Amino acid sequence: MIQLVGGLLVALGLFTRSAALICSGSMAYAYFTVHQPTGLLPIENSGEPSALYAWTFLLLAVFGPGPWALERLLPTARRQPGHPALADQVTANV
Repeated sequence: MIQLVGGLLVALGLFTRSAALICSGSMAYAYFTVHQPTGLLPIENSGEPSALYAWTFLLLAVFGPGPWALERLLPTARRQPGHPALADQVTANV
């Protein structure tokens, strides 16, 4: 269930870094509990897909969603450094 929801979030580009990190951990857990006891390397224990997905999700967690992610459509005025709304809010608190 985690892979289904996480994969959908990653594919759509919503909360990509968080979802990809959780999916990467889930696939690494699957590899080490199911495949690794039968052999050390993925080629020996038929764990290539699990290892590939774990590393791919980790790569997406590090580099982020990309330019076509739906996350870019969300309002981010408060999160962007140097944005006027953020600057007004910082000077009001001082």
